[in-house]
Amino acid sequence: MNYQLDEIDKKILDFLVENTRMPFTEIAKQMDVSAGTIHVRVKKMEDAGIILGSSLNIDYGKLDYHFTAFIGILLTKSNRTQEVLKELSVLPNVIEASVISGKYNIFCKVRAKNTEDAKRIIYQIDDIQDVMRTESMISMEEFLSDKNRLINAISI
Repeated sequence: MNYQLDEIDKKILDFLVENTRMPFTEIAKQMDVSAGTIHVRVKKMEDAGIILGSSLNIDYGKLDYHFTAFIGILLTKSNRTQEVLKELSVLPNVIEASVISGKYNIFCKVRAKNTEDAKRIIYQIDDIQDVMRTESMISMEEFLSDKNRLINAISI
């Protein structure tokens, strides 16, 4: 579906980016339109694949997951990428995975409680069939993590 965003859609997205749990009635009130209008427009953006659902931002540090690592994964064969991605998706500590070009086939982000927990996760990744080797980079500090920040810069 080819859906063109207009200014109303952009404002709706701005509200939802700021607070995914904001009720449609509150958005409608602030935009001076009906709640039905908000509902219909959000549904159209969902149907078009622009809105893919809603998510929570979780502070993993408060749940004792203080360790973040980025892991480059080199495979024995590039044509095994999808199978390895399926195996990675089973590991709950792997919170992001991307197919990339360059030195590695896959690059992923891992959350762990500490270095011992991270080592266990890395060994699990190493044990996946067709993983030739991994290289780990420890995150010293997360400066920016906002999947929705680009929407604020997009102009219609």
